[in-house]
Amino acid sequence: MSATCDDAAEQVTRGLGFDCHDVSPVVSVHNPFDLASWTMPVLELMIIAGAVFALVHSVRRYRAGDPTNLALWFASLVYLFVTEPPLYFPEWFGLDQQYGFIFAHNIFTVQFMWDRLPLYIIAIYPALSQLAYELVRVLGIFRYRGALVGSVAVAFVCQVFYEVFDQLGPQLTWWAWNDANTDVNHPALASVPMNSMLLFASVSLAVMTYLVVRLAGSRDADGRPRRGWSLTWRVLLAGILTPPAMSVAGIPSSLFGGETPNVTAQAWILGIELGLVWVAGAWVLITHLQRRSGQELEPMTPFARIYPAAFVATMAVLWLTALPAFLGATDGITSDGTPVGSGLYTIACFVGATAVLAVLHTGRRRVAVPTG
Repeated sequence: MSATCDDAAEQVTRGLGFDCHDVSPVVSVHNPFDLASWTMPVLELMIIAGAVFALVHSVRRYRAGDPTNLALWFASLVYLFVTEPPLYFPEWFGLDQQYGFIFAHNIFTVQFMWDRLPLYIIAIYPALSQLAYELVRVLGIFRYRGALVGSVAVAFVCQVFYEVFDQLGPQLTWWAWNDANTDVNHPALASVPMNSMLLFASVSLAVMTYLVVRLAGSRDADGRPRRGWSLTWRVLLAGILTPPAMSVAGIPSSLFGGETPNVTAQAWILGIELGLVWVAGAWVLITHLQRRSGQELEPMTPFARIYPAAFVATMAVLWLTALPAFLGATDGITSDGTPVGSGLYTIACFVGATAVLAVLHTGRRRVAVPTG
């Protein structure tokens, strides 16, 4: 057994079709047309293109005098490199007894870190955080309701957009959860751990957004936007503080953990917390619509107009191609032996994402914005 491939990792990765002993410690490149599923390069293209689009948009916003988008883009990467290594190699950080082996990604076109970290996963952090923040910002919620309410809206937007992807990934072998890990991966909604649904898909990015808006979005003593080191250390601090801050939301369910966890109680608590994300997000959107008639609209940006809709459309196509196997699954397992996600929750998330896009475009005048 190698230091990067214990028994649990070996079992999960072999289920995905590769051997975690035979990997590159730094970087490996693979033929995108020879991956486990044709959907994988499509997914990579959508996410990586979104991250690049987000960076271009953020630089334009920065040059126009608002560093928040760019700060969030880089804070997302700081958060990534703080959280991902302990998830992949908990034994390196003394967390193997506490967390154990959680999941493994499949082999994509470009892989890093003993083939545990695909390039598209690096890209999904800034792509998703920018998608949610920019939607909420262009809606005017940050401007008129403040950082806290805006971040609550970000939690909801992240949930509905990310979960249409998260509920599909295990079926198409984009990754696999270690089902034997009862401490972290249970309770689950179909094939997706509820801890991940709550903490990663909503709480973490909402917390990070709040920290970035409060720290990097403020102005200096002379009333100028943050630049240079004044901006850099705030970006680093926001990314580093996000993991411990988001863990607060996991405390209620952890009270029913231990050697003999009460999975039913944990499921109820996590379900209630997820319900609160939906209720709070719906409340913010509805009350925003009610107030918006007397407010000046934020100008639409190319990123807000194009990328969120492209994300939803791409995921809808991928779901349609996976639907026959999903409908033919027995006891949550397809004929290929892969676990399916929750169909009802996915439908709810598609409806939620579509509703957000509808609110974005409702009653809006088309305004040319040369600064992006």
